[in-house]
Amino acid sequence: MTDDAATARLREAMPLCALLQVRAEVYAAEEVVLALDWSPTLCTTNGVMHGGAVMALSDSAGGACAMLNLPGDATGTATIESKTNFLRVVGAGTVTATSRPLHRGGTTIVVETVLHDSAGRLVAKTTQTQIVLRSR
Repeated sequence: MTDDAATARLREAMPLCALLQVRAEVYAAEEVVLALDWSPTLCTTNGVMHGGAVMALSDSAGGACAMLNLPGDATGTATIESKTNFLRVVGAGTVTATSRPLHRGGTTIVVETVLHDSAGRLVAKTTQTQIVLRSR
């Protein structure tokens, strides 16, 4: 179940998501869920989805979650640290990234993202820190 308005907002804010055809399924401060379909154009050898594509999905979900949790005086956010553990390869179907905030601070926001394949198996887990940007 895709949220068409949220998908449009996401793709406008992050053009890479438009290029990759990432879809928003949930787009709220408490939880962001993005989906990316397997495609041969996103693969490395043997038809396995490239880790960079998986990380792009994860970073996009985490960044969107951070953006939705910014303090009122903030102008944006950017990833300053990201750690991903890959647990399984994706050779078909859809990867879904679910991001939730762990810390909402005035200078940083920490987000945890779990990625699952179409069968519900854990593909990867990312913890990232986003800096809160303000006008100078």
